[in-house]
Amino acid sequence: MTAKRLDDHDHGFTLQQDLGAIERRLHDRRRMLEWMLSGATAAFIAACGGGSSGGSSSSTSSSSGSSSGSTSSSCVAFPAETNGPFPSDGTNSVNGVVSDILTASGIVRSDIRASFGSSTTEAAGIPLTLTINLEDTNTSCALLTSYAIYIWHCNRDGEYSLYGADVQNENYLRGVQVTDGNGQVTFQTIFPACYSGRYPHIHVEVYESLALATGQANAILTTQLAMPRDICSTVYSGATGYSTSVTNLAAVTTATDGVFDSSTTAQLTAQTPVLTGSVADGYTGTVTIGVAV
Repeated sequence: MTAKRLDDHDHGFTLQQDLGAIERRLHDRRRMLEWMLSGATAAFIAACGGGSSGGSSSSTSSSSGSSSGSTSSSCVAFPAETNGPFPSDGTNSVNGVVSDILTASGIVRSDIRASFGSSTTEAAGIPLTLTINLEDTNTSCALLTSYAIYIWHCNRDGEYSLYGADVQNENYLRGVQVTDGNGQVTFQTIFPACYSGRYPHIHVEVYESLALATGQANAILTTQLAMPRDICSTVYSGATGYSTSVTNLAAVTTATDGVFDSSTTAQLTAQTPVLTGSVADGYTGTVTIGVAV
């Protein structure tokens, strides 16, 4: 099976979904502008000798998720992006049946390389260990603990598990983790391919709690990560099984990609994980996702 081209990887399945995505993007950008303005005001007050409360700001959501502490002072609110067309988050169907891996027993896991359930097939590819930090852009980048993060991406052939004849019996490269006391989750996965029409990426959905992580309708953020181009080039040209990604990557950039083209420079920088490693040893990296809670 060959993954669909960009015209098949549309941004929504109906006009209503497209309008909803546009509205979420505008909302996120307004949130980012408000944060920037509040930061500038705080800096002005400090320069004028203004006082502070002396304590860190924190908040607790209506669910089990909470904010505590801070790891930075410059987190960036991630833009809302399309979840489709292969999310398995309750928003679409496969062979006439609604596909929602989030309700399956076994989806909560750190190592997402193998399928679980009826199949235990492991996706081949260069190992990637990715740590995601989750921060609240509304409370000075406070850590968000007990939030659920769902990630999924294609295999080294550019295919998504559960969709298509070749991988419809697999559910690998999908998993949910709950942020710990440091606002972090870590996934063991593989480096995703570059399929025709899209820049290499990983899908992410953020939920206020594990209990709410049952379908995309409950997500407080649906977004994507852009893989570092230099490492993409190294992996695709030097690793077994990624040969078709070489040509596909040469035909696309983040500026021409139909999803990342609308990200600001600051957002795109934040959306790109910082990775270290090699084809021989695999890669390890981190990314900080800012979400306005």
